[in-house]
Amino acid sequence: MPWCEECAKYFAPSSMTDDGRCPKCGKVADLPNAHGRVTAKNLDLKALAKGEEDTGAEKAPWHFKLLLTALVLYLSWRVVDLFR
Repeated sequence: MPWCEECAKYFAPSSMTDDGRCPKCGKVADLPNAHGRVTAKNLDLKALAKGEEDTGAEKAPWHFKLLLTALVLYLSWRVVDLFR
């Protein structure tokens, strides 16, 4: 998105003038390009599917494990109670 430093505001590309100037102050707005354009040539789907190499597998928090254990115990008891 275009950023006008003078107005300290982001603008939609359609709100800019035809030559890329800010509609309020008339200065040329900066077009930040952090990642570049994504094309089929520079997109590696296998690397995206693998995820980041340096991050380890995150473990589930202890309270989530406790909740799952309680759920399994409850459902097991309901199955046992069903056949009584």
